[in-house]
Amino acid sequence: MTVKVEVVEGGVPHSKVMIVGLILTIVCIYLTYLNVLTKTELFSFFGGLAAVAALTWGSSTIKVLCSYGIGTGVPSAGMVSFGSGVIAMLFATKFGILSPIVAVVLAAVIGAILGYVANRVIAMKIPVMVKSLTELAMVGSLTLMGFTALITGSFNFSALIAPNTVLTITSAGLTATTSYLTSYIGGALIATVFLLGAIAVQHPFNACLGPNWTQDRMLMLAVECGFISMIVASLMSMPFVRIDAAIISLIVSIIGWYYTYAKYFELSKRDAAAWLDLSPIPEQEGH
Repeated sequence: MTVKVEVVEGGVPHSKVMIVGLILTIVCIYLTYLNVLTKTELFSFFGGLAAVAALTWGSSTIKVLCSYGIGTGVPSAGMVSFGSGVIAMLFATKFGILSPIVAVVLAAVIGAILGYVANRVIAMKIPVMVKSLTELAMVGSLTLMGFTALITGSFNFSALIAPNTVLTITSAGLTATTSYLTSYIGGALIATVFLLGAIAVQHPFNACLGPNWTQDRMLMLAVECGFISMIVASLMSMPFVRIDAAIISLIVSIIGWYYTYAKYFELSKRDAAAWLDLSPIPEQEGH
């Protein structure tokens, strides 16, 4: 099955969304390295912004992939994205300052292999499958790395396994306990981040799917979902980074969510008022 994917007047080509999303994501991840240069954790919020940019790009990729008649595969595309991305992200964190670049390259290789298997072995025969799964793996790895930098203040592996001190109630009273079990990986916070990203990347197209689908509304919803996930990640960061850094991340995410929610609400009212007929679901990239 093939579908001709075009750009209509006023739409943004997916290739442009991909390039802008990739550049913004990598730049924002590298901006978190200012924590190391300034010996603070105040720049951790850039990791959340990186994840928002990656998720927006990913939602556009899912739209392109699922324009080929596999709408029921939207949730699975999100899970494949992060299932392959987490492998690339964890491996890449061992490469220090080069971690974001290594994550992109490794994720692209893993995604391309998965796309080839889907088309040649499972025989789905979707023209954009290899390209889309390659992109989605990159989106998954960069989103996870962004949220990891937000929560721990770094994208290096040592920050992921660093023992954390928590207060526990024992028979002797309130006790401070330091353990690897309370680290980012040991405490399974990476699993929560996995779900925050996987749900956020597939929800926008699922929610906006229909005869009155418009690109700007879907992408605005993607940004909003990204900021919602960033709010949760900011709260999760409080045991790992200084409280002022966590509060900055929380404030940025709340402001971003409020603004994008208001814009999405406006676009939803616009499209609801403009929907005057039951035309087929558009196959184009943008409106």
